[in-house]
Amino acid sequence: MRAVTVTSPQGFDSIEITDLPVPQPGPGQLRVRVRASAVHPADLAAANGAFAHLTPPGERRVLGWDLAGTVDAVGSGVERFRPGDEVVGLTFWLAAGEGVQAEFALLDASAAAPAPVGVDPALAATLPLNALTAAYALDLADLPPGATLAVFGAAGAVGGFAVQLAAARGLRVVAVAAAYDEHLVRDYGATWFADRSAQPASAIRALVDGGVDGVYDPALAGAEALSAVRDGGVYVNGYPVAPESQRGIRTEGVQVAPDGVRLAELAGLVEAGRLRLRLAETYPLADAASAYKRLAAGGVRGGIVLVP
Repeated sequence: MRAVTVTSPQGFDSIEITDLPVPQPGPGQLRVRVRASAVHPADLAAANGAFAHLTPPGERRVLGWDLAGTVDAVGSGVERFRPGDEVVGLTFWLAAGEGVQAEFALLDASAAAPAPVGVDPALAATLPLNALTAAYALDLADLPPGATLAVFGAAGAVGGFAVQLAAARGLRVVAVAAAYDEHLVRDYGATWFADRSAQPASAIRALVDGGVDGVYDPALAGAEALSAVRDGGVYVNGYPVAPESQRGIRTEGVQVAPDGVRLAELAGLVEAGRLRLRLAETYPLADAASAYKRLAAGGVRGGIVLVP
């Protein structure tokens, strides 16, 4: 099978398309014929060597965190899925050893969910990593209905899901994004809009007296985002590391994990038309380096997806 790999990660030129043996599912695993796999900033970091310290020198790694595809074979003990099932799923690449940007990939059955019916696989592949991250961040914020939440990077891949899921929870959302994305984020359910190019913290405090109850910061705005939170509120960082607390603000860092049960809930929202997906461009697996370069260039609205 063909797979997107790196051996000595030193940038996009180190990405290779490699012929590898088709993997065999172990106990509790699915082998999935990959129909689409998204490219994420974490993949860019891996290709650039950010995680090289986690891999022995010279070891080849298949890239990719999440996929949409068709179950091809199941390991022992798997009862929930069978060959022919359409699924979406997530692997925690940093620990899994192998990613999913390939013609076939292994997933723990517990990390997979039925794909949303009627949704193209390339579009469905944009769901797992980003939507699960947003859902986990909102869990950490733990705000009650009616509370105010500012989402920085609200038009981005994770931020867009966060705005939609927060609005569905009954939160009043201030969406921080570029001016040309105001219509989009309002359509997602934002109550207010703040232009990211100005001083968004000041704009947020002008909209919500005293500051918002919480901020989710997948854009990594840092101090600017933290200053928009009221005393005693909550700040959720886009990285797993929580910044130092100030003014009694509870600070958290979000870490995603494979979670088939939660992913099934999110896929159900997509299927019901209550959670929108966005696809920017698709690339053939053989042209993975171009997909990585496109994402790195910025300005992408929606997912960049590889199609075997």
